Amino acid sequence: MSWRSSSRGVVLTAYHPSGGGGDAPGGFESKRQQDGNKYRRSGQYTMNHDHSKKIPDGASFDRSGSQDSLDELSMEDYWKELENIHETRGNNHEEGVALVVKEPDEGELEEEWLKEAGLSNLFGESSGDSQESVVFLSTLTRTQRAAVEKRVETVTQTLRKKNKQHQIPDVRDIFRLQNDSKGKVCDGSEPSTVRTSENKNETHDGTEGPKFNLGSDEQKSPLEVMPSSDTDINLEIPFAEQAANLKDSSVGNMCKGGGGDTLLPNFRLPKDKTGTTKIGDLAPQDMKKVYSLALIELTALYDILGTEFKQQKAVKIKTKDSGLFGVPLTMLLEHDQKKVPGTKIPLIFQKLIAQIEETTLETEGLLRIPGVATRVKTLCQELEAKFYEGTFNWENVKQHDAASLLKLFIRELPQPLLTVEYLKAFQDVQNLPTRKQQLQALNLLVLLLPEANRDTLKVLLEFLQRVIDHREKNKMTLKNVAMVMAPNLFTFHGFGSKTIEQSEFVMAAGTANVMRFMIQYQKLLWTIPKFIVNQVRKQNTERQKKEKKDKAMKKLLKKMAYDREKHEKQEKTPNDTDVPQGVIRVQAPHLSKVSMAIQLTEELKAGDIVARFLSQKSGNVQTLNREEVFLYEIGGNIGERCLDDDTYMKDLYQLNPNAEWVIKPKQS
Repeated sequence: MSWRSSSRGVVLTAYHPSGGGGDAPGGFESKRQQDGNKYRRSGQYTMNHDHSKKIPDGASFDRSGSQDSLDELSMEDYWKELENIHETRGNNHEEGVALVVKEPDEGELEEEWLKEAGLSNLFGESSGDSQESVVFLSTLTRTQRAAVEKRVETVTQTLRKKNKQHQIPDVRDIFRLQNDSKGKVCDGSEPSTVRTSENKNETHDGTEGPKFNLGSDEQKSPLEVMPSSDTDINLEIPFAEQAANLKDSSVGNMCKGGGGDTLLPNFRLPKDKTGTTKIGDLAPQDMKKVYSLALIELTALYDILGTEFKQQKAVKIKTKDSGLFGVPLTMLLEHDQKKVPGTKIPLIFQKLIAQIEETTLETEGLLRIPGVATRVKTLCQELEAKFYEGTFNWENVKQHDAASLLKLFIRELPQPLLTVEYLKAFQDVQNLPTRKQQLQALNLLVLLLPEANRDTLKVLLEFLQRVIDHREKNKMTLKNVAMVMAPNLFTFHGFGSKTIEQSEFVMAAGTANVMRFMIQYQKLLWTIPKFIVNQVRKQNTERQKKEKKDKAMKKLLKKMAYDREKHEKQEKTPNDTDVPQGVIRVQAPHLSKVSMAIQLTEELKAGDIVARFLSQKSGNVQTLNREEVFLYEIGGNIGERCLDDDTYMKDLYQLNPNAEWVIKPKQS
């Protein structure tokens, strides 16, 4: 793929030769590649093994943030990969398919952002029906609210300029709806961002409720918001709030810089007693809320750090609707799921990885050494014709050919695996001041990817880590793998420039560093931050209160008070009245022991409960392995959540006392 300027916007060119073709369409335009090779051969752009480098005369740049690793990361593998991509592409004469990335008009970007964040009813024809948004806004932190206000203000001004004939609310009125003179939201509850320590856990009726730590308007010192170690990732305090508190502080300089594999910080997640939530652990309705909150939080973080956040938007074009290479991920998966129900990763992608691993991952230069271009092209054409028929002969595929085909598949996608919308945001991670903030931004960006893209990326990163695990034999360190894969995942763009510029050199090193982060910290990236889960709980709680209030008002006209109380008791589960204080009832419909009362203790974990059920064996029920079943938290202030085995049940029960507890196999 390559980028160039156009009167219509930015054009992303994806080359789709008939049946695919060799080790890759992509990279520079011809002249740009020639210029790049000239710089490499003359030593002007080559970073030698002694970490010295030469750049075009007059070029200078600030080695701050991730850029300071330019002196330490050899770019030789990066440029060589680009050269391999271009040389193979040169054997294909078919024209590329232009994908137009639309440049948004004034206010259009912010309007689209508000729609993506689920706040489209703050403007336009539906702006009068903003009650749902008021509940949503009441759960936002200070910095998140500021990000929303900024976008609403821009849209408002744009709509006024265009003289739109529908209601245009003032941004101050939108947020004023949440608070009266006493700082209450419209339904009587207090907004999370202004609660005091005395009343932040009170419910509407004045009783003590679950504790949700969503940040505070009150300024805290950096030491108060910092975890116990500089390498601990704090998932309880919103990232933008942490950045705001660390701004202009000497603490903010920690973990700056880059370097070789051993110099990357050993970031870790401190244990959370209420359990770590991974992508895939929550129900779809709650994941929609996670998406909206992640978008707002990422925008707030970029705002605080002074980095522009702009979503690109691709104009829809005609793409292939069959085959393997150059087919949209979603369309490919729809076809594959007819053959293998429930599959989440394209079958060809899975097979290529399996083919590479079948030989050995100890092959020197694996991923770096390309397959023979003519042979790769022939294999690609044969795969297109025979893969789904099951007649393709995999014995003809050499390991380096399979690696080239895997990279080709990624590049041939009609839209980047990291998506047109967020590719630039992934690239801009390199501009954030500290490594911890870079990791936080990547965490949020992974949450924003479509499910198909995210699942495929996860399998790719796991495979790359397995390659790195054999670095003693294959000589492919984290740095080497990142250098080779970055050109395949990130678009190396010049936006119309005909020669290699210093900024592109910096971009190359930056995307290689982002690639290193994604591989090194992949387990952290698939974690949903606790502060986002708490905001989801808060939204669910507020929605339930509103529904309960509306329902009570309707019943008030038809029933007497004692009838309502009787009906509410009937709605409770039969076991509720039988379970004493400090005991939960756990259901396990798939196991021989289908129900059990569990006494909560300080040390009781979710894994202990599952083990207790599995110890009750019976020949009448299908046997399930330990790794197949999990304890679920269902209802209350969460839709559904799969618990990790180390979740302390008493702490979680206090957070969600109205939940039901069910042991069942994890849904694929």
